[in-house]
Amino acid sequence: MNEEKKQEIYWDQHFKEFDQIYSYRKSRLKSILDSTFRKDMYKRFQFVFENSEPIEGKTVLDAGCGSGRFSMEFAKRKAKKVTGIDISENMISLAKIIVEEAKVEDICEFHKSSILEFQPEMKYDISIAIGVFDYIKEPLPELTKLAKLSKGIVIISFPRIFTWRAPVRKLRLSLNKCDVYFYSKSQIKILSEQAGLNINKIKKVGKLYCVVAFPNT
Repeated sequence: MNEEKKQEIYWDQHFKEFDQIYSYRKSRLKSILDSTFRKDMYKRFQFVFENSEPIEGKTVLDAGCGSGRFSMEFAKRKAKKVTGIDISENMISLAKIIVEEAKVEDICEFHKSSILEFQPEMKYDISIAIGVFDYIKEPLPELTKLAKLSKGIVIISFPRIFTWRAPVRKLRLSLNKCDVYFYSKSQIKILSEQAGLNINKIKKVGKLYCVVAFPNT
């Protein structure tokens, strides 16, 4: 079984659990644990929107959109069009429900696709890939494709390698047959340059590096 198929199976199984981190539709205790141990997920959400403005009238690519929470927020902030892609069919189905409940379904569209498979007829003003490169063993092809799909700002997150959480997370996900990868700051800089991305900002956000970049072309 190849890596992408393993990831697809994992996220098809855990899509509801993942979205509950954002929806808070869980017990008070679990919500408190999320706010303690998964606060990076809330911080990266804030980072994306602090660095995406102005959003109004822009086209957005949400690569690895998951349950569509970022896509929904872009639509609420008056993006012209938001396209979300994800390898998990269950994530895509949930994303469609979430944007419909938020009454922004006319602005959003979702496709079951990896970054490499995705073949749009346009380039995007804003492209994000949040929580995506955690699960890609060889990230350069995907980073290069993301740069080619973009004509404006690109925002990406990478899990930091030298943190106490890295080995804990690796063990937990390995037990669920889900591979996870971690990055140093120097590795991110090299990969970005090779992919055709000029880094504007790279910032520690909890146990993550969050990157703002622009394509060379």
